[in-house]
Amino acid sequence: MSFKNQTWWIIGASEGLGRALAEALGKEGASLILSARNADRLQALSDGLGDAQALPMDVTDARSVASAAEAASDADGVIYCAGLYDPMTVQEWEPETAEAICEVNFMGAMRAMGRVAPRFARRGHGHIVLIGSLAGFTGLPGAIGYGASKAAVMHLGENLHRDLRDSGVKVQVVNPGFIKTRLTAKNDFKMPMIQTPEDAAACCIKAMRSNRFQTSFPAPFSWVFRIAALLPRKLVTRLI
Repeated sequence: MSFKNQTWWIIGASEGLGRALAEALGKEGASLILSARNADRLQALSDGLGDAQALPMDVTDARSVASAAEAASDADGVIYCAGLYDPMTVQEWEPETAEAICEVNFMGAMRAMGRVAPRFARRGHGHIVLIGSLAGFTGLPGAIGYGASKAAVMHLGENLHRDLRDSGVKVQVVNPGFIKTRLTAKNDFKMPMIQTPEDAAACCIKAMRSNRFQTSFPAPFSWVFRIAALLPRKLVTRLI
């Protein structure tokens, strides 16, 4: 699969994985539409990528999403990788922070997909990529808000995949593990098999070339999470 001469709308492009995906797709010859809240970061990124345009958008604002979706209506594919994260236990629960995480990670995806997926279905082609997380497979300590929001994104991907199965629209969910970003820098524990944004982007691009609906990485770390979903709850709790 070639991305050359395709137009890709990347939502959450200013930092981390989204930024690395923009750079990777740019090298593949894709035209890019780059969205995030940070207009300055977007503009600096688009200026260095050639065939790219900055399209600032706030995924928590329905009007902003609707306006951007209209401007990006000719895109061949969309990647939703906008993300927010703060480590948080039940004992340290900050309601506003947890709700903000869910707004960006899940409700933002709902707003974007609600304006993109029906359009793709009507025209009979398109490619949707949702960035989930290994944290979405099972409940983890200190992941209030984040884990649930990513599980919801992964479930949304399943809904889209079922409904769009015979429509000509390709739907994929990609679930990374730990990626070295300003968000994971908040963690005070060892993160197994942590990847650079560039390595994670390469894994995403490989997944996008495939016909798999769901891809999780890095192996074998991802196997732990997928197997955990099938094990007795008491055993998983002890292991984690």
